[in-house]
Amino acid sequence: MKRAVVLVLAVLLLLPLATPVMAQCPSEGHTVIMHAPAVAKTSTGELTGVVTEFVITVTPGSGHVYIETWPLAQVDMQASARLATQVAGRVLGVNMSHYDVFIQVRANTSIIGGPSAGGTMTVGIIAALMGWKVNPNVMMTGMINPDGSIGPVGGILEKAAAAHQAGVKLFLIPEGQRIQYVQETQKKEIGGVIEINTETKPVDVVKYAEERWGLKVVEVKDIYEAVYYFTGHRLPKPKAPQNVQIDTSFLRNDALSDYKNTTDYYQRVMKELKESNVGYDTYMTLLAALNNAGQLLNQSKGYIDEGLYYTALSKDFQARIVIRHVDWYLQTNTPKDVEELLKNTSETIKSAEAYVENQSIRGITMLQAVAAAEQRIEDAKSNLDQAWKSYYSGDYWDAIGKAAYAYERAKTAILWTDLGKRFAKGEPIKKDLIKATARDYIDESDLIVAYIESMYGDVLGNSLTDTIEKAQQYYDDGKYSAALFTAMQARVQGEVFLDTLAITNWTVLMDKLNMVKGDAKAAIGIAEEKGITPILAIAYYEFAQSFEELAKKNQSTDDLQTAMTFYMYAKETANLFLSTPLNPVPKVPAGNSTVPEVSIPTATSSPAQSSTGSATGEADYGLIGLFAIVAFVVGLAVGRKL
Repeated sequence: MKRAVVLVLAVLLLLPLATPVMAQCPSEGHTVIMHAPAVAKTSTGELTGVVTEFVITVTPGSGHVYIETWPLAQVDMQASARLATQVAGRVLGVNMSHYDVFIQVRANTSIIGGPSAGGTMTVGIIAALMGWKVNPNVMMTGMINPDGSIGPVGGILEKAAAAHQAGVKLFLIPEGQRIQYVQETQKKEIGGVIEINTETKPVDVVKYAEERWGLKVVEVKDIYEAVYYFTGHRLPKPKAPQNVQIDTSFLRNDALSDYKNTTDYYQRVMKELKESNVGYDTYMTLLAALNNAGQLLNQSKGYIDEGLYYTALSKDFQARIVIRHVDWYLQTNTPKDVEELLKNTSETIKSAEAYVENQSIRGITMLQAVAAAEQRIEDAKSNLDQAWKSYYSGDYWDAIGKAAYAYERAKTAILWTDLGKRFAKGEPIKKDLIKATARDYIDESDLIVAYIESMYGDVLGNSLTDTIEKAQQYYDDGKYSAALFTAMQARVQGEVFLDTLAITNWTVLMDKLNMVKGDAKAAIGIAEEKGITPILAIAYYEFAQSFEELAKKNQSTDDLQTAMTFYMYAKETANLFLSTPLNPVPKVPAGNSTVPEVSIPTATSSPAQSSTGSATGEADYGLIGLFAIVAFVVGLAVGRKL
């Protein structure tokens, strides 16, 4: 017994000397305390707004980001906090590898969490870095995107209620989300029969919050506007170039050559079909397929005439898949012939993959092209796997069709690689940089999907989850460029879902599309000003235009959302690796601790043009006392494009 007591005492004496395996408590730096609305689920599954407290401390360090939530959030916030730190450093021109960021999140109940507080965290990190005070009468909801724009979120009406309950004067929401759609259920009893009707109605959050609570709601486009409303300070913002022209003429010769070759191929296979000895039913089936390919070629010619060369190439690609399917079907007479065809396709894919892998990625333009090529190689391999499955199950028609797609997909990988080589310049991009960026995008995309599922259930099926899993597989296989752009696509699809949730009104959707279209054009213009030809972004933009025209022609909201998705692909792709730091923002002189006043824009003013209020105080928080932080480091492809 005495021996046990001695051992216990020895352990207790040694405990102060032990080094805990956790984040070190910050002993210097700046701390900012902010509040943000979040959503939680009630016992009946309904969403309700709650207020969360963010204690954000930035200290000299080595680039770590630590976040603690209490109670634990349903969706992890680590990836969002990491992105907020990156964006804060980028807009200030600060190297964040020289700082550690500590974020404590407190709420009275378990919140859903996720990316919706990304904008708030970014503002807090910027304020802590600069020593600025934030206005306690301002709250915000919104994701932070890598380019500094504020992304869409859910539960805005519930969050507005939470902001009102907290007594704030100004509530910031993502641009384009002032109109929310809610479902109203009405019950009527007629002759003893209860009739239940559900109707979707639009709610103008700005008017609703003003009339009900006197709460001002303002839409913000990016972190620059958000920082102004919280601190009264304006950060230097990149200026979008004027009169940007989206031009795919660099693809003109490729489109003309591809159209001619595909048309020649079509005519040759049509002749072979007519001279074949297949039976009537088979002949009619194959003829219908070739007629469909002919229609696609007619569309391609129309797009060439309009100067939409990428879209024309995509139509040629679709036509060639059909033509090759018919061609190969006519050439195969036995299962052994099909087997040989699949083996030859496998060799074609391997050759294309080796060609892509042997490239040195020089410059951002080539990175985009090689990423597109890697995605197409992996797509080809996946379809060939499906072809083998069909072969072994005895479905030779399907096996040939999937092999035809795989073959043509591998050929487009070579086209994209050659495009990249055509525009290659500068020093090779380090593989570790692409790998780290891909990891961030995968984590962010996974976070958005988890957030959507926590808010709305399994409304998306497996489409986004499958895309993220595909990105993760590319990452595990060392295909970091493909992983990066595949995860980016998943992120965009999640954002489009949140931004268009329950909206069927054509005018509202068109307003959103025009906003995204303008952002995409500006991003491409900025890239071109920096001497970069963002070929993939330009191609996405043109493809979006073709869907926009289809949407207008057919009044199709599905085509409109597809156009939005490709415009956002264009924006994200053009911005990648271009968000270089601006000139560092000068440090604020110490001694002024005035809290900035709320400045609400009028019909003729905006954050970019209205003047700062008289009390736009500049504060230096000085040293903050020690506090303990526990670190929780937790870890629709649309259309057939070329």
